[in-house]
Amino acid sequence: MKRIAIITARGGSKRIPRKNIKEFCGKPILAYSIEAAVQSGMFDTVMVSTDDEEIAGIAKQYGAEVPFYRSADTANDFATTNDVLLEVLEEYEKRGERFDLGVCIYPTAPFVTPEKLQKAVEELERSDADTLIPVVAFSYPPQRAMIVRDGKLVFEYPEYLDSRSQDLVPHYHDVGQFYVFRTEAFQKNRKLMVGNILPLIVSELEVQDIDNLTDWEIAEMKYWLLHK
Repeated sequence: MKRIAIITARGGSKRIPRKNIKEFCGKPILAYSIEAAVQSGMFDTVMVSTDDEEIAGIAKQYGAEVPFYRSADTANDFATTNDVLLEVLEEYEKRGERFDLGVCIYPTAPFVTPEKLQKAVEELERSDADTLIPVVAFSYPPQRAMIVRDGKLVFEYPEYLDSRSQDLVPHYHDVGQFYVFRTEAFQKNRKLMVGNILPLIVSELEVQDIDNLTDWEIAEMKYWLLHK
């Protein structure tokens, strides 16, 4: 079983400039994803897909390979993660390398650990699933959601008005940290979130979207809390 870790780190970032290499608790945030992949010992190759020379330099400094740069098509604001992964796998195939299993790790994922990657890879390989996705439960049941209609607050799902929250089926969402996938199934489907998907449920303390500077500060507080 040949495995690759692909860390997707383009240079452009509108809301937080140079987000992928901004300092997070003492080092570039990209370093956490690279170190987790390298220290897990699970991968034949740990590479960073980027269009940016400075990011490439930092990636190499922390132990990743940057054997080629992204094309213009996958470095723009509209390219998807699927596009980037397909390009990386196809480029390696042109160079005579094929991988059986891939892990896509986002560059702003400081809560990813070597242990979490090991567990995720092993669980997928033991299963018949195509993909494994880390998820977290919604902190409040979506079935009790309310919306504003004609200026008034109403229940979106009135059938759950009198339900106790503990009696409702838990709902989960993608934590946006990493994805483990069988490359053959992914290249056939050309999408990560289709097919036979296995969940890896993680704690809310280990999850934080980082879309603005407030999110960044909350993520740092959670990180220090976990590592105090």
